[in-house]
Amino acid sequence: MFIERPPEWVRKLAKEGIFIGEPEKDGRKMVYLTFDDGPIPEVTPLVLDLLDRYGIKATFFMVGDNVRKYPEVFEEVKRRGHKLGNHTMHHLQGLHEGRDSYVSDVAEADAYIGSNLFRPPHGWLKKSQRKALQEKYKIIMYDLVTRDYSKRLNADEVFENVKRYARPGSIIVFHDSLKSLPRLFDALPRSIEWLLKEGYEFDTI
Repeated sequence: MFIERPPEWVRKLAKEGIFIGEPEKDGRKMVYLTFDDGPIPEVTPLVLDLLDRYGIKATFFMVGDNVRKYPEVFEEVKRRGHKLGNHTMHHLQGLHEGRDSYVSDVAEADAYIGSNLFRPPHGWLKKSQRKALQEKYKIIMYDLVTRDYSKRLNADEVFENVKRYARPGSIIVFHDSLKSLPRLFDALPRSIEWLLKEGYEFDTI
């Protein structure tokens, strides 16, 4: 549960971050579907097709180096009307970097992505990094990590994480990455259909 739903003490440590969105809009239960680590040609276009099938818009937190390598995939995400976020240039974990080098890496990614939304890889930032970044970015965390990237889980278990932890306002994390590929296209449509059946609607951040 520590990974799937960050506990309150983690949320207090990263109080500048947004962990949960608006639970309701005009009486409708809301969730916020997000994807980390893309864009890549092997996975992201398939995610876009799946989202189109359900008429859902999502928020994609992109690694700048992937945008640099695959600009056509990046442009397709934009063309289909999804929201963009920064996920650093080189998928750096903040705890392993100094403030200046980390902020510089985020700025390099921003030159390619151009978004005021930022999500730290692995969900960890040093206090000095958070203070520097929040001057320009909204720091978007998450309420539910599906763990679709984990080799220890199968698609059924990823889906069960969504069923167990989703709640009104949940910012839900999937990954458009090669690591998630063995589970993603089984667990993701089942998760969407279950959320719709439970009366949820989808919005971007």
